[in-house]
Amino acid sequence: MKADPARRKGPEGWLLLIHQIPPKPAYLRVKIARRLHRMGAVAVKNSVYVLPDTEASHEDFQWVAREIAKGAGEATICRARFADGLRDPDIVKLFNTARDEDYRALAGDARAAAGAEPARLKRRFEEVGAIDFFRAPARKAAEEAIARLEDRLESGSPAEPETRPLRLRDFRARTWVTRKGLGIDRLASAWLIRRFIDPRARFLFVPGKGYRPGKGELRFDMFEGEFTHEGDRCTFETLLERMGLRDPALHAVAKIVHDIDLKDGKFGREEARGIDRLIAGLCMAHKGDEARLARAFPLFDDLCEYFRRKRE
Repeated sequence: MKADPARRKGPEGWLLLIHQIPPKPAYLRVKIARRLHRMGAVAVKNSVYVLPDTEASHEDFQWVAREIAKGAGEATICRARFADGLRDPDIVKLFNTARDEDYRALAGDARAAAGAEPARLKRRFEEVGAIDFFRAPARKAAEEAIARLEDRLESGSPAEPETRPLRLRDFRARTWVTRKGLGIDRLASAWLIRRFIDPRARFLFVPGKGYRPGKGELRFDMFEGEFTHEGDRCTFETLLERMGLRDPALHAVAKIVHDIDLKDGKFGREEARGIDRLIAGLCMAHKGDEARLARAFPLFDDLCEYFRRKRE
């Protein structure tokens, strides 16, 4: 699990992908954003992504540009040097910050893992390492956490204690802020908050960019939010993990939300396709976020009850 030594050096230049994506179909924007994340690109401006200037990066951007064009969008790839404002060290820091987040999530999973997990975690480590262009600082901690897991399993020692969950009583009667235009992850997360974390929660729906939180507000499924995507977890999964909610029914719901939101087929839940269509219809029929919540809450209530009774 050693990184290519060439990746540790500073960049010799940058490639920029500058693109415009039409508002519809909505899934295209999400699909492109996730593909850019998987190839390790970081955003320097709205719709402007950067990678180190290599043949592999050029090919990656070309594939994305073709997909954008097929969706009636526009994309330009250009070589660049940053002369003012952002400098090379600033760009490198953006890459390392993104990879540190991936490595920290990986290390956390390694600390709580058991059984056949090392092989899967190693694969994830290699995937992150492939886009760790400048050897992010958190890499070592993730590598050591996986090594400790292997040693623990080989010696038969008990698992390390998981990170202590947050105290639910610290999250009562709060204002929870998220982006307008609720979809599956934000709808499910709002339901989870109201039903299991903060029964008196107030919800505030704001633009996705430029919002400055007020005192005591908690952001979810937002950039720099207190509760959002972590590693390969969606926001719903992050809330479950950090709040220490162990109800198996909630974790079954989480797998469905993950498969719909991230579209990576990680859990292969057979219910995901049907729930995806229900949520799509709900969002088409109700443009206001309060109305969407009012319709979604009973849906998730019933889904959770189904998994509870099915388990019994």
